[in-house]
Amino acid sequence: MSKRKKKSGTTKKLSTQVVPVIGMSMAVETELFAIMQRLGIVRSESYNKLGSVSHWGLDWRKAYPEIRAFRTPESLEVPSKLMEWTVSDVAKAITAQQAACIEALGKILHKRFPGQENKKRRNECYKQLSSPSFVDNPFLHRIVRKQFQRGHSSTRNQIIYQQGGYSCKRISRHTYQLELAGLRRGKRNRILVRSNRKLTGQIRLIYNLQLQRFEVHFIVDYGTVNLPAEHRSIGVDKGYTEAFYDSDGRAHGLGLGKLATAKSNRITLKNRNRGKLWALHRKLEKIDPVKSARILENNLSRKTENRRYRKDQAGILAIIGAASRSLFNGESLKVFAEDLTEPIKGKRQSLAMSRKLNSWMKGAIRDSLQKWANWTGSVVLEIQPSYTSQVDSVTGTLLGVRKGDTFTRFNGVVLQADHNAARNILGRGTDHEISRYTKREEVQAVLLRRTARFLEGMDLSLADAVKLGWLDSKHSRTQAFRDLLAGMPGTLR
Repeated sequence: MSKRKKKSGTTKKLSTQVVPVIGMSMAVETELFAIMQRLGIVRSESYNKLGSVSHWGLDWRKAYPEIRAFRTPESLEVPSKLMEWTVSDVAKAITAQQAACIEALGKILHKRFPGQENKKRRNECYKQLSSPSFVDNPFLHRIVRKQFQRGHSSTRNQIIYQQGGYSCKRISRHTYQLELAGLRRGKRNRILVRSNRKLTGQIRLIYNLQLQRFEVHFIVDYGTVNLPAEHRSIGVDKGYTEAFYDSDGRAHGLGLGKLATAKSNRITLKNRNRGKLWALHRKLEKIDPVKSARILENNLSRKTENRRYRKDQAGILAIIGAASRSLFNGESLKVFAEDLTEPIKGKRQSLAMSRKLNSWMKGAIRDSLQKWANWTGSVVLEIQPSYTSQVDSVTGTLLGVRKGDTFTRFNGVVLQADHNAARNILGRGTDHEISRYTKREEVQAVLLRRTARFLEGMDLSLADAVKLGWLDSKHSRTQAFRDLLAGMPGTLR
């Protein structure tokens, strides 16, 4: 019986581009602010109406009639199309939130229906969660209501335009004129934007509150990428000192830790000095109010600090983006990476370490990895991260000690710690006993069983490994360790 071959295909390379508005009249600015405020009411009411469980799985194309039933464009004096595009944008965002909720419920479903024998039952639950019919299932209804955070919005700074709502004309090499639909029929608002390409498709006009300027966000299509039938697999360890370390032994994004630490230390020192100035400002409020006001105006504003913060963030994002590009290097890969969405429970760190980890942009690393995977036709699969840095990648056991950037095996051979972890992540991706949603305690039990089997071939026990310093003594406090040591039936299976 021949195996079915996987089909190859193509996918589009899309990216969001942000361009600044460099020219508009005061009358146009006033009208745009008025439109943003009115559409903000539409956005808020749409979230309140469509964000409930009763509208779960609603097609975004059918969202506008739901809102227009109680809020008409005439009541806000806005064009019907601008209101419709805003409602559709909200409906798409809610659909994305619902999809993220279903993905997050995977851990609960695997706990309720564990093992390969319940795979069909889990798939039925996923299928039921994709439609409003899940409310008839008490279990699914309960877990969705606990996980799904109903959306609310107070956004009053953006307008959505589809292609029919504006026209774009080139003025000079990097300047384009946009004519946008306004409040009056047949009269459009003209603005100038600085861009290196013509604006097409849906655009989003946003007033950036931090930069105090108007911006236009739009999607750029950079062509298509071929999707191969087969991908080469690779494991990736996400780190602080460097963005990625792959299972081939290559480091990507060197200097990330230094930049993040410098940013963290600078902000700490700055806030410490600001605290002293705040104390002085409060002390002088009654004694010398003029000097107190001068300190507040000249020394305690956030304008300079916000500019430095944005510069630091941009530097970190640049390193992460370059690291992701270097990792794929134009090749279509199957990437196994750690699922770091949940914090490590029971892990106490120093205040300095906690402060540095807070500046570690885990979300940006994950998004950048997924972006470049889409651009190269690659696949990113997340795995259970527990103990990936504490396992010996050669033997697949817990025998060994990690200290800093080194991992010392039980036989004295020293490995690079991040490379060792990346190889473990690659192996975890095809591990049939440990899935992405396996609990940490179960992962520990599986690894202890494998360690016990390995030691059995050397006529040693887990207790002997602890005495020799090969196995961390923390594992001896678990029930799985005690069962294996007692030789209970079935523990080595």
